[in-house]
Amino acid sequence: MTDTTLPVLHHKAEIAALAKRYHEAGSIGMQVLSLIGGQAGNLLERLPDHAKDRLEEGTRRALTVALQAAQQSRGVVPDQKGWLNTALATAMGAAGGSGGLPTALAELPVTVTVLLRAIQGIAAEYGFDPDDPAVARECLTVFAVAGPLEADDGADMGFLAARVTVTGAAVHSLIARIAPKLSVAMGQKLAAQTVPVLGAVAGAATNYAYTSYYQQMAHVHFGLLALSERSGLPRDELVAELKTQMAEPRLTRN
Repeated sequence: MTDTTLPVLHHKAEIAALAKRYHEAGSIGMQVLSLIGGQAGNLLERLPDHAKDRLEEGTRRALTVALQAAQQSRGVVPDQKGWLNTALATAMGAAGGSGGLPTALAELPVTVTVLLRAIQGIAAEYGFDPDDPAVARECLTVFAVAGPLEADDGADMGFLAARVTVTGAAVHSLIARIAPKLSVAMGQKLAAQTVPVLGAVAGAATNYAYTSYYQQMAHVHFGLLALSERSGLPRDELVAELKTQMAEPRLTRN
């Protein structure tokens, strides 16, 4: 085995590990849907029209508030372990779901802030500085992926290769681009929290799913970025390898 073969095998192993994270990220979302009954596609129908009409704007505001709060809190509160972020978000989801839609809406920006702080902490794990504006944009980009309640066929991976398109963009314009997609995911979460009787349980379960999901996606996002910088391989090439890895298990299951 040549010296050049070892680095290639190493990066292939990293890609395989990241593909495994991606595959496993959404599995708990299916358990949430089983708990509350129904499918992700009809969850939004449970929200009243006035809530659906304000959802995208509310998500945009939540992202803006989350970015400011997350950045300001980094100098005061250290990054937490993934399990602690998940536990905190789970508790908030239970509280948000206990009072129906009003408390769920009030809890939304707090949950987004916790999610963003968790993503920033993972960026730091891979050697990136979350206070760097470029890295801050990368952290926001993680929210561009579908939420855990959506079935993902691997087509929704453009966020992994989005660095070229977002570098240099103003943060508010990036938030405006992310908000419509995130609002769908957050709307599903809010709808789950309003399920009669199960509100608190569904709120805890959905927040657990969302925190687990976005932390896994952050590992994939920054893992690929770090691998690209270490190996010198283009990011798009690594994303293509990841897609190939993700397709292989499906072939074996069919």
